[in-house]
Amino acid sequence: MAKRPQDTNVLFKALADPSRRKLLDLLHAHDGRTLSELCEHLEMSRQGVTQHLDLLEKANLVVTQWQGREKLHYLNPVPLQEIYERWIAKFEKPRLSALSELKHRLEKANG
Repeated sequence: MAKRPQDTNVLFKALADPSRRKLLDLLHAHDGRTLSELCEHLEMSRQGVTQHLDLLEKANLVVTQWQGREKLHYLNPVPLQEIYERWIAKFEKPRLSALSELKHRLEKANG
């Protein structure tokens, strides 16, 4: 299923902000954090962190789960993998092939 353009726009908007990237890094280091735990690492109001988390949820980069009275936040790496596959991997493969070919030529010349 192809991604809709607005989905991609929300994803890149979410990744554009350094505070949101820091939230993703925090969740990568330790998944399942509460809002209070995440607020400890950012110099902004609880409301500001909540707004950033809301955008990360809209971009599907963060998913939440209620555990009793606590809302836990988890990193969802799938959209990042989709970015990698669509925009990075296809450019990486020719470069790696060229390096491999160069290695074989150098080995043959020195062998």
